[in-house]
Amino acid sequence: MTLPRQSTRIFLSERPNGPISDGTFKLATTVLPRPAVDQVVVRVDYISLDPAMRLWLDDARSYLPPIQIGETIRAPGVGTVVQGNSQLKEADTVYGFLGWAEYIIAPAKDLRKISPPEGAAVTDFLGPLGFNGMSACFGLLSVGKIKAGETLVVSGAAGATGSLVCQNCKIKGARVIGLASTLKCSYLVNQLGVDAALDYTSPTFAKRFLRYCRQTQAVRSDCLVWGDLDVQFWWATLWDQNYPQMIFQKARAEGFLATEYIDQYAEAEAEMFGWMNEGKLVYKYHIEEGLERCPEYLGLLFSGGNEGKLLVKVSGAVTSPETIL
Repeated sequence: MTLPRQSTRIFLSERPNGPISDGTFKLATTVLPRPAVDQVVVRVDYISLDPAMRLWLDDARSYLPPIQIGETIRAPGVGTVVQGNSQLKEADTVYGFLGWAEYIIAPAKDLRKISPPEGAAVTDFLGPLGFNGMSACFGLLSVGKIKAGETLVVSGAAGATGSLVCQNCKIKGARVIGLASTLKCSYLVNQLGVDAALDYTSPTFAKRFLRYCRQTQAVRSDCLVWGDLDVQFWWATLWDQNYPQMIFQKARAEGFLATEYIDQYAEAEAEMFGWMNEGKLVYKYHIEEGLERCPEYLGLLFSGGNEGKLLVKVSGAVTSPETIL
């Protein structure tokens, strides 16, 4: 492979005060230094855009350190090694936090070599076989401990992780109430097979939500809530009206990080891929092109403009046409 002499990257220029603005990011082309012995040069093929990126821009405590001014924007991605070392060879496909850049130089130990099984694409390691899939698996089974016959309420049910949560839950024999916007409710019922889809923008949402949950409580012992904090805090206000019930129902709230279960990833990936092969998992990708437009594409996550897992194709990597919406 031809070794690059320079790379274009997008870095944090200033921290946003509220919504992302034109001054938040800057694009620059820099000369690539010579890699150290323990480093490799990687061509970035695809990067994932996720809501968590907005949190990383703030100078605040999070599960990862905030991105510093001048630092390349952090992003999970898959890429191809163009200059290897003793740990990773040229042409190896790797996964890791590659960032908003054409090429990166990184320690080999920070990257994971991946070999997509037959029938899978490298992009699946940014979806069902990546953080989204692992969050769905371990959140349901290790944290939520969902069982057949129980009911799960899923906020953001049509999203990259939420859609997998819904389907995993149905595979395990549980009941699913999905929360989504008007246009996505039919998708939840007709393609993902949820038991009920509620439009959170509807003026009757609260009444319908309570009715479904009361029906659940009448016949089942557990009702789990998965999703963003806004919905869960709203749910918590309902308990405030009858606080003793929180004790009687043994209710609890728990946060988790999928990386806590990294030693179990291989088993979870195999299970997820098995379901994909059997046609039990429906997963959409929304793939855009052009590194320089990443700031624009990131906004799609907060306007509801994406239809599926949002990825950006950075290099000339090839993907199956059917995976692009």
